[in-house]
Amino acid sequence: MALVLTEEQSMLRDSARGLIGDKAPVSHLRQLRDARDAAGFSRDLWRTFAEMGFAGLLIPEEFGGGGLGCVEAGVLMEEIGRTLMPSPFLATAVLAASALSRGGSAAQKSQYLPKIADGSLLAALAIDEGAKHRPLMTGMQALRSGNGFRLQGDKAFVVDGHTADLLIVAARTAGNAGEGLGLTLFLVDPRSKGIATERTAMVDSHNAARIVFDNVEVNADGVLGEVDQARGLLEGVLNIGRGAVASEMVGLSEEVFNRTVSYLKERRQFGKLIGEFQALQHRAARLYIEIEITRAAVLKALQTLDGDFANAAAAVAVAKARAGSTATSAVQEGVQMHGGMGMTDQFDIGFFMKRARVCQELFGDSNFHADQLARMKGY
Repeated sequence: MALVLTEEQSMLRDSARGLIGDKAPVSHLRQLRDARDAAGFSRDLWRTFAEMGFAGLLIPEEFGGGGLGCVEAGVLMEEIGRTLMPSPFLATAVLAASALSRGGSAAQKSQYLPKIADGSLLAALAIDEGAKHRPLMTGMQALRSGNGFRLQGDKAFVVDGHTADLLIVAARTAGNAGEGLGLTLFLVDPRSKGIATERTAMVDSHNAARIVFDNVEVNADGVLGEVDQARGLLEGVLNIGRGAVASEMVGLSEEVFNRTVSYLKERRQFGKLIGEFQALQHRAARLYIEIEITRAAVLKALQTLDGDFANAAAAVAVAKARAGSTATSAVQEGVQMHGGMGMTDQFDIGFFMKRARVCQELFGDSNFHADQLARMKGY
C-alpha cells in the first residue's frame, strides 16, 4: 500500500486542522494552564469533536460510530500534535473505544460505545504502576470475592484519569508480576467505594492521575474479555495507542520544524539572517529528512494495524521508537536555534519540548520499543 493518505483521509485531515487550529491553538493550552482549569481540557470543544464524529471514529457504525481505522485516528492525532491540544481523544476515543470494541461483550458494547461516540462518556486506561511503561509488571491484585473480584493496588500515569466516567483497569488474577498469563481487564466505575483519585498535572500541562484501589468490588459483568487471558487484548489496544501517540509526535515535530524555519528567516545576527548560515541550513535539512522518514514509518504502522492487526507489533515498535527519537531531535534543535529565549515561557517552543518528553515515555520510550523489536527478531 502506498504511504500516502487517500482523498477521504486528506479531507478528514483538512477538517480536523481547520477546527483544531481555530479553536485550540497553543494559546488554548497556555490559557488552561494559567487558569488551573479543573478538567484540563475544553468540554465544549469535546462536544464539538463528538458532533463532527471524531469521538466515535474507531467505533463500529452499529454503535453510532464512524467505523474508520487507525490511519484516520492517526490523522487526528497528528493535528492534535501540531497545537498541543489537551483532549480526551487518546484516552477515550482511541484506547477505551478500541478496548471495548475488541474485547467487550455485546452488552458492554451496547452500554458504553454509543456514549463514547456521542461524547457523553469519558474513559481512561489504567495500566502502569511504576515510573516506566512495563505492562507485564502489573502487580495489582484482583482476588475472587463472591460473584466477582476485589481490586487492591495503585495505578500511575493514567492519562485523563481524573475526568473519567469509566476506568479500564489491568489487574492480576493469577501468576506473578512479569508473567503474561494471569492478566485480566476490568471495567470499573471511578466513583466506586475504595477508589481515591489524585490528579497530577504533568510537566507538559496535560493531565494524568494516580489512582488507588482499596478492596474495590467489581462483579463478574465488569470483566472485559476473558479472565487470565487479557495479554493479547491489552497488547493490541496498546499498539493502537502507540501508533496514535507516534502520529501526535509527527505533528509536533513538523510544527516545531516549521516554526524554527520561520524564525531562521526572521532573526538577524552579524547583519545577516541566521538562516543564511550554512551550518544551520544543514541542521534544518537533516531534521526535515528525519521527519519525513518517520512520517512514512508511522503511516506504515497504522496501515498495518488496519490491514494485518495480528502482525503489526513490529511496525508499531519501529514507528514509536523512531517518532520518539525524531521528536526529541526536533524540539532540541528548535530550542537551540531559537537561542536562550527558546526555553522562556514567552515562546511556545518550550511547550513542544515538554510534550515531546511526555509522549516519549507514554506507552514505552524508544529504548523500550527497540528492545521489543530485538526480542521479536530473536536477539
